Amino acid sequence: MQRVTRRDAMVATGSLAAGLSALQVATAAASTEDPVTDAVPTPKRDWWGTEFRQMVTLGESTTAGGWSSYRERAWAHLLAGMINEYQRVPVQLVNVGIGANLISPRSPAYEYSGKPAALLRLEPHVFKHEPDLLFVSYGLNDARGGTPLDLFTEEMTKLIDTVRTRIQPLIVLLGPYYVVGFDRYGPHFNKATLETFHDFNRAIEKIAQEKECLFADVLSSYHNTDWLIHSDGVHANDLGHRVVANKVFEVLATNCSGLAKETLELEQYIPRWRDESVLRQQAGEK
Repeated sequence: MQRVTRRDAMVATGSLAAGLSALQVATAAASTEDPVTDAVPTPKRDWWGTEFRQMVTLGESTTAGGWSSYRERAWAHLLAGMINEYQRVPVQLVNVGIGANLISPRSPAYEYSGKPAALLRLEPHVFKHEPDLLFVSYGLNDARGGTPLDLFTEEMTKLIDTVRTRIQPLIVLLGPYYVVGFDRYGPHFNKATLETFHDFNRAIEKIAQEKECLFADVLSSYHNTDWLIHSDGVHANDLGHRVVANKVFEVLATNCSGLAKETLELEQYIPRWRDESVLRQQAGEK
């Protein structure tokens, strides 16, 4: 916090003439600065302390992989590979993304969507696999299909609560992806704008906070970069899928100590592999 001097206080908007003391002015000025506290920082929460075993990705077409050039370049598969770089036992991926999928049969565009809706396929696509890591990626089609935000919020909350009546995975919610072709798929899926997407994104983040899920802000991770989008204007291309996978992995790595278990153990006995002697000699040459 910046120190406010007596002279600063006297200069400030003629306050002394108005009957305020220098101390009062200094206090008022100080109150506009960021507060300084000696409180002990809250310990970092560890959301998952063991390695992941079964991973399910429930979502729409980009979750399914469209339009990556091949399966291994879809974000779900990239993410599984990144997780497995740090685990002794690989996580098993079950990708149940469906193109044009919606959160609920109550969504206005359900008749024209890729059926069944997320809430209708929990038994065969989630519970059957008993995941300990569940990704839920919705909002893009619901926003484009005109699903009211309050209805979407209600149905997403219901989905999370329903899952937890049967299994207790770590749940990660993804916001909508970045899109440029909002007007290309009318009349049933052209109801949104980028502003609508940000509204859905904030709503999903709020749900994550209230229901104790992790949240991956993939919309912001695009930084409004058009060349991360397939030529169809909606789906991530190969580079976009990599950006999404990186963002989701960042969320996992910074919240789940289980991903660090092998790293922390290996560092105790792996020999130093760098040899900088040649570089040091080169730097010392005249």
